[in-house]
Amino acid sequence: MLGAVVPSNPPRESRTPLWAPRSCPLIRGGGARRGSSRQRRGMGLGCLRCASKAAMRRWRRGGPWALLPSSQRGLGGGPLGVTETPPTFGFLFDIDGVLVRGRYVIPAAQEAFRKLVDSNGQLRVPVVFVTNAGNCLQDVKAQELSDALGLKVSPEQVILSHSPLHLFRQFHEKCMLVSGQGPVEENARNVGFRNVVTIQDVRKAFPLLDMVDQSRRPKELPPLTTDFPTIEGVILFGEPVQWETSLQLIIDVLLSNGNPGVELAAVPYPHIPVLACNMDLLWMAEAKMPRFGHGTFLVCLENIYKKVTGRELKYEALIGKPSIVTYQYAEYLIEQQVERRGWPSPICRLYAVGDNPMSDIYGANFYNRYLKASCQAQAEVKRSVVVADPRSEDHSELRKDWYVSLESCKSILVCTGVYSPHGDVPADPHESVVETVFHGHRDFRFDTSLVEASYVVQDVNEAVELVFEKENWSQE
Repeated sequence: MLGAVVPSNPPRESRTPLWAPRSCPLIRGGGARRGSSRQRRGMGLGCLRCASKAAMRRWRRGGPWALLPSSQRGLGGGPLGVTETPPTFGFLFDIDGVLVRGRYVIPAAQEAFRKLVDSNGQLRVPVVFVTNAGNCLQDVKAQELSDALGLKVSPEQVILSHSPLHLFRQFHEKCMLVSGQGPVEENARNVGFRNVVTIQDVRKAFPLLDMVDQSRRPKELPPLTTDFPTIEGVILFGEPVQWETSLQLIIDVLLSNGNPGVELAAVPYPHIPVLACNMDLLWMAEAKMPRFGHGTFLVCLENIYKKVTGRELKYEALIGKPSIVTYQYAEYLIEQQVERRGWPSPICRLYAVGDNPMSDIYGANFYNRYLKASCQAQAEVKRSVVVADPRSEDHSELRKDWYVSLESCKSILVCTGVYSPHGDVPADPHESVVETVFHGHRDFRFDTSLVEASYVVQDVNEAVELVFEKENWSQE
């Protein structure tokens, strides 16, 4: 399993992004002294370096995710029947290692969803699928889940690692280099980017840059490329194929200030913006052991850049689990499901089911800590306003925001994926060697409590049964 250790050399403040635990304004000492529920919902962007507040406001009003007619969603838009108590809890399910292993469905997943749907095939509680995968389209992933689980899954129930890129409008008109595999260009355009180039575009324009594979080296000196656009930023969607090509060309773009055909007298620093999705070091497919994920590719890129330049690669944002904005988006989608179904009760508790302690469990626990700090901050605001003047207009306006329905986000760790219950856990984490145990991203400050799951179960079916028991919810 992933051991619980504290880094001997915590990341320096200068490189720690605003979404890392030490920097979240609601978690740092003295930072949780103001804010309403309206503010809480917007403060997730304080956990990203550059997403704009205006983008969040558009998001909360519907924005790019404005609701489709219920007939087009496959979510059962009709009102709730009278035979069952409305739910006050919901689920966030990871996919790989929880519901599927590569191409194969985990049998416990099908058992679990038989308990989660009613006789009409509608979900009895709100569900969102939160994955760090990003090498496919959202509707394709939804269809894969529909086929695997035997129910209609809507694209509006699926969060891919890059979904929050919708919020980074300041980059949408810039020329961005995209890296990964699958429909990376289409994914980039689907989240708002208008002007993208791929690794293959760069390789074709500058064939002398890709020299590792001798069979692909040009036989003759190619003509000089003069009309290639200046690259203004890099988006890392997921692990690519032919890593040596992507590593080489991304480094070239960073060292040339976005002009890979130009030799500069000095290395530009800070380099052009880099946005990375999916920090998973490992993920689980059909093999007996975990496979390299995009986090492994990021480790390679970061270390090559530092070895070449002597400086550290900096990210404009890291997106996907365990970043807070991903969980805020999930909360938003849960709220929309409640609204569509006409459930009268607000959702008070979320249960996040995952197999990876450093993404699923860390992210859920971090968001739970964020929610607790937010509620405490709002309680302080409530007390201060009441003392000031309980009859004031500000007081009556704030009263609408004091009631925050979501109270907690509990983490549930399953043993069907990355996590192994047979791994050695050090008795004293401070005595462990960080490099061989800590699987989290370089820029996330480690905290042993954040990788300790609220519950550990064998599989997702046991997870659903456990939640039903905790919530006194009928399994039929």
